[in-house]
Amino acid sequence: MAEVSGSTTPSFRQGDQRRARFDWAGLRADLRGAVPDASLALVVTGLLYWLLYARVENGSSATVKIMPMLADADEFWMYWMCQAFGWSAMLWAYITVIFGLLRSGPRPRWGWLPAARLEKWHRTTSLTTIGLTFMHAFFFFTDQIRDNQTRWSFGRSVWTAFVDVWVPGGYATGTGRVAILIGLLAFYLAIPLGLAFYLRHRTGSRLWLALHRFVIVVYVLSIWHTLLFSSQAWYDGSFRTLLWVLQIPLAALLLIRLMAPARPGERLRPRGPRRREHALPVGARVAGRLAAAATVVGLVAVVVTGVDGGRSPDAGSLAPWPEKWVIWVGLLLFTLTVVAVVLRLRPRATAASRPATPAEGRAEESADRA
Repeated sequence: MAEVSGSTTPSFRQGDQRRARFDWAGLRADLRGAVPDASLALVVTGLLYWLLYARVENGSSATVKIMPMLADADEFWMYWMCQAFGWSAMLWAYITVIFGLLRSGPRPRWGWLPAARLEKWHRTTSLTTIGLTFMHAFFFFTDQIRDNQTRWSFGRSVWTAFVDVWVPGGYATGTGRVAILIGLLAFYLAIPLGLAFYLRHRTGSRLWLALHRFVIVVYVLSIWHTLLFSSQAWYDGSFRTLLWVLQIPLAALLLIRLMAPARPGERLRPRGPRRREHALPVGARVAGRLAAAATVVGLVAVVVTGVDGGRSPDAGSLAPWPEKWVIWVGLLLFTLTVVAVVLRLRPRATAASRPATPAEGRAEESADRA
């Protein structure tokens, strides 16, 4: 009996430590798994930079038509690297959202694409997307320093560039005062919501899954930032329309995922003895499905009518919309929603204070895989 007790106590302590720590081992494994993915992303970024550079050189760049001062591709190479990383980040965000929706919705019947592989690809592409987004902002930061040094000292140039690029709301002129704010919020929200997976042993599976669902807001903010601020899609035209068209499959996948979720607990009327503990009541689930359906209809309407928010080369610039205070109010409401979900699903103190039983451990691992 003494030997049994001695072997059991350390396992309980290991269970407590497992629940109390950040899953660094899992993060390191996913970072190693993301090396091929990130390498491909860098190759794509290089190709995009070459394409942007070539279009500047041959005079067909849409950006140069808006900002003729950028016509020297060699002098403004940091700006074009910022553009290239921005588009590769947007592409990888699109890909990782597809993987996530396929993983959590009706499972594809393809034998070569099991759930475990989809989940791994979703995690690695998410990490790559965060890295690409950081590089997008970093090269914008360095280009702002270069531009500022034509007027100010190095110290003031760095500080001003830091405020403009990294502080939400710091950029104060033109369309960027709204677009950069939206882009920064997307970047800063992506980090905690994306890394919540590695805290799942502390928060519990139900809570991290609920938090991870909010990542779709990050993608919406990212594409909004792109449509609002990208000089490549500034004017009405085929490329801007293509960006809208590409959102229709994602919205349709989201609707399918909501209508037929892979996890039984996310169905319209969840079943089981713990159904009252789910994050959203039935009314909110219905509202989510209706919102997704309305989004699909709205995207189709935008593409068909051609009213997509683009500017016309013959018309003056429109005032940025919405005002920054609208964005801040939206962020406040979003934060309150996240807090409400955390309070609803947070682990009970009694459960957190005792070691998990083997059955509970298996149940949690099963929820992680589901």
